[in-house]
Amino acid sequence: MKKFTNFITETRARYDDAAWFLFRIAVSAMFITHGYAKLLGENPQSFSGSGVTSINIGELISIPMPFDINALFLAGSVELVGGFLILIGMWTNIVALIAAVTMLMAYLIAHLAWFPTLNNGELAAMYFFSFLVIYCKDPGNLSIDSWLKSRKEA
Repeated sequence: MKKFTNFITETRARYDDAAWFLFRIAVSAMFITHGYAKLLGENPQSFSGSGVTSINIGELISIPMPFDINALFLAGSVELVGGFLILIGMWTNIVALIAAVTMLMAYLIAHLAWFPTLNNGELAAMYFFSFLVIYCKDPGNLSIDSWLKSRKEA
């Protein structure tokens, strides 16, 4: 049993950076596809005047967007640009926080339910928790943030 425990410990230590890098890349690459579909897909969202121009959370809260800004355009911008920044590991923590808040709002606005699979909210919930983890952990050694930090220390 001790050999197995040692094997697990050594394997985790050896592949920690690579696994974290792959997680960050996979989550951000999939996130980018949602932004691409919203901003550049078959039915691109305009900046204002149409789409979701008020935030409605259940039947409890209704907040109109200022200047008739389309919330789907803002979400698509966070998904496309924020996803790219997380992909390359630039400003990772703050962008991940913004992405997590965006996904929390997406869940509350479009997928509010006690059980996410009842109304297709599991993807928004998974993105929320994924970006929360990315926010809480550093971007890893394979990122622009890490490269900039090493240059600053040198």
